[in-house]
Amino acid sequence: MGTMMELQAADGTRVPAYEARPTGTPKGAVVVIQEIFGVNSHIRQVADGYAAEGYLAVAPAAFHRVKPGVELGYSDPDMGEGFGYKTAVEALPAPGVMPDIQAAIDHAAKVSGGKVGIVGYCWGGLLTWRAACTLKGLSAAAPYYGGGVTTEAEMARHPQVPVLAHFADEDKWIPLDTVQAFQKAHPEVQVQTYAAHHGFNCDQRGAWHAPSAQLARERTLAFFAKHLG
Repeated sequence: MGTMMELQAADGTRVPAYEARPTGTPKGAVVVIQEIFGVNSHIRQVADGYAAEGYLAVAPAAFHRVKPGVELGYSDPDMGEGFGYKTAVEALPAPGVMPDIQAAIDHAAKVSGGKVGIVGYCWGGLLTWRAACTLKGLSAAAPYYGGGVTTEAEMARHPQVPVLAHFADEDKWIPLDTVQAFQKAHPEVQVQTYAAHHGFNCDQRGAWHAPSAQLARERTLAFFAKHLG
């Protein structure tokens, strides 16, 4: 359904992105932010899914500034490699990868002619939270199990748009007590938890939990319908 294209960030950097367009006029747009595994087949599938729901979907390559063309699977070696790239991106001088996400938002708004939401998974969930707090042109944000979102530094941020945050009860990377602290610190954020593990949305991972993935998707689609309509 989709194709690869290029975005241009404010500093002139050209960033590859996967773009999936709906049939007919888009009813809005969704920027999809990758996990630590690159814009792989799963992230393209997610983007295609939003396009099938009538949204223009754009998934920028968030590793491009440190390693172009990353597309990993979900084995332990892949996880180690992806974590290394994520660490390298996080170590970039500010504003790091955020201008690339801003370029995706701007492109999505221009092409769709509608409001723009953002959704991200794992590390992409963290970037989605940061985007909701710092970037322009968004109308809604839905981070999934964003690693780091519940740290003190990230909880100190303030979202500028409505946020629906999905977490997993059995997430060994994001302890439930930190999710509860996040919820207390941000009563304006709609927090949902699921009886699942980190990565429950991805059907290519052992942690995939179909009922939780389906429920989170239904909630996210309803959330976007409300705020992007």
